[in-house]
Amino acid sequence: MEDDIIGRLNDMHKDALREVGNIGAGNAATAFSQFLDKKIDMSVPSVDILPLSEVPEITGDVEENVFGILLQVEGEAPGSILFVLAEKSVQHLLKLVLKQEVDISELGDVEISAVKEIGNILSGAYLNALNQLTGFNLNQSVPGYSHDMAGAILSSSMIPFSEISDYALLIETQFLDGSNEIEGFFFLIPNLGSLNKILNALGFDI
Repeated sequence: MEDDIIGRLNDMHKDALREVGNIGAGNAATAFSQFLDKKIDMSVPSVDILPLSEVPEITGDVEENVFGILLQVEGEAPGSILFVLAEKSVQHLLKLVLKQEVDISELGDVEISAVKEIGNILSGAYLNALNQLTGFNLNQSVPGYSHDMAGAILSSSMIPFSEISDYALLIETQFLDGSNEIEGFFFLIPNLGSLNKILNALGFDI
């Protein structure tokens, strides 16, 4: 049964999904470096698959304001991507992109567009890793955007997903700009059947 897939994942399945996360994070660091025109390093990502009910607690304080970028995934294994960034990470990124200090509480159209583009680039990097390993041709939609408390963003974002999936693949990565840490939470929420297709393409029969 699809709804019991978390319980049926063994260490080899999880290692394969972690490899997607590792390659995706490497792609993201490279894409980041090109976008910002400076070297960006990364930590080894933490990769896990977890029930959707646990997602709102993952980023820490549910009352902390964060930025959420939401995209739909289309292709052989459809689903959704939610990328969550802390305010201080977005503030630092916008300073790098716009070459000036930004008031994080009052973003204009230019700043919001830049945040969306950052989410678009990072999500695309992870999707490229998935395509590379599976041979799929997955594409992403135009990104949606939200700036709210983590609990509100994650809970409201998860509501539609609860009808099509029971779990999310979480890839937590810290990008490093010198001594500045840019922490991001990348959630891949596969539609029903999509995780099976991904694992099958990676060589597993589950």
